[in-house]
Amino acid sequence: MATLKVKIESLDQTMATVADAMKAATGQIPLNGEFSLSFPSWETMHRVLTPKRLEIVRVMTGQGPLSMREVARRVGRDFKAVHADIDTLVKSGVIDKADSGVVFPYDRIHFDFEIQSAA
Repeated sequence: MATLKVKIESLDQTMATVADAMKAATGQIPLNGEFSLSFPSWETMHRVLTPKRLEIVRVMTGQGPLSMREVARRVGRDFKAVHADIDTLVKSGVIDKADSGVVFPYDRIHFDFEIQSAA
């Protein structure tokens, strides 16, 4: 089962993750099989993963490629608005374009972050 792990982490942490992925790709270290998407802040994550966009991801989870019209039908929303949300999700790396539409290539999504008190 493929899981997308969504994280909030600093640029340094993200760069370390990328470096590890590059080492794994060249065989220098074992591949951990983790798929992750990092955001620099809670605010940035919420600008991308709004409740309506998360609903799109939810209906796409484990479904294979879907047309944008089918996604709009499944979430019960206007095609134009869903198209704009899908465009944002594609540009952010949350979902992928496929020959036959768009796809969320994971079976589930896991959020992994902490919220700290203000200074």
